Amino acid sequence: MTVHSAVKGTARDRLLAAADELFYQEGVRTVGIDRVIEQAGVAKASLYNSFGSKEALICAYLDQRGTRVLDRILGYIARYESARERILGVFEAQAEAAAESGYRGCAFVRASAESHPGDQVEQVTAAFRGRIRQLFTDLAEQAGAGDPADLGRKLHLLYDGGCLSARLDHDPAAYTVSRAAAETLLDAALPGR
Repeated sequence: MTVHSAVKGTARDRLLAAADELFYQEGVRTVGIDRVIEQAGVAKASLYNSFGSKEALICAYLDQRGTRVLDRILGYIARYESARERILGVFEAQAEAAAESGYRGCAFVRASAESHPGDQVEQVTAAFRGRIRQLFTDLAEQAGAGDPADLGRKLHLLYDGGCLSARLDHDPAAYTVSRAAAETLLDAALPGR
């Protein structure tokens, strides 16, 4: 099925939908621009008018993915009242995502593995990672951590480990293990525990 038959909207929307499917499943460098254009059902000029280059399309795809990941996490953790519960909820949200069919791990890890040092893909990846780390740091501060930046960094490391393990070991339960490790870390780092 081509994307243009399933996604309505502008040529830009169809290109992003095709890129999202193809890049996530097969890789950003493996998939040629002609396949994206064909799947989107648009003219080649539409790609260059909308994005200017394949690199810009890859970055837009990653930005869109990153927004969806963060929106999903924030929506998931909104059900919890305490910052501690919200921190643990991040791992629960990721476990839920890892259990979905078609899960191929973190799109940013996959894309950055194919990028060159300092290129736009690496910059978009760094920005997304910064947003995840900031989320953990903010939640650690709300929870009363003595050094929220340090705790945020440690939680981010557990988040990354869960992601890689879920993908490489084909084990969605990896986030459950990351959550348990985060709980132990929180018990040691937060006052009154």
